[in-house]
Amino acid sequence: MTSSFAEQLEQAMAALADQQARMSEAVRELQAATASATSGDRMVTAKVGPQGEVLALTFHTTAYRSMAPAQLGAVLADVLNEARARMGDRVAASLRAFDGVGETLRVSLTGEDDLLAPAGGLDLDGLLAPLTAMRPGAEAPAHKGGRTKQAEFDG
Repeated sequence: MTSSFAEQLEQAMAALADQQARMSEAVRELQAATASATSGDRMVTAKVGPQGEVLALTFHTTAYRSMAPAQLGAVLADVLNEARARMGDRVAASLRAFDGVGETLRVSLTGEDDLLAPAGGLDLDGLLAPLTAMRPGAEAPAHKGGRTKQAEFDG
């Protein structure tokens, strides 16, 4: 049994509202998210925010004082890159939850699992046929003695 257009539209809008609520929650969670990484020697921890911005560098020892600048720079770069990678993984995992949202909405409206294979859902082409026929240059069906709607309007 095929649902009416209004029912299908209502279902699609409900699905869209659900997705929007889930996306808003994911955004709120990610805006508050942080990721940290600690160097292998436990000398320093880097904490980054959702866009990879550095929120904190915490030195747990004073070993950095005796390090060569290049060595300290390498340790800091490594720990910052690790923290950013962890945050990137967290963001990517959050976004994966929304894979296929557009496809799901399309299927709920059209009933098509494949673009080339209609499954008895809403016929969007049929629904849009009257608008398509109004397009300039489109063949319009004859009305009332061969006159088109436009010709009737023009007098």
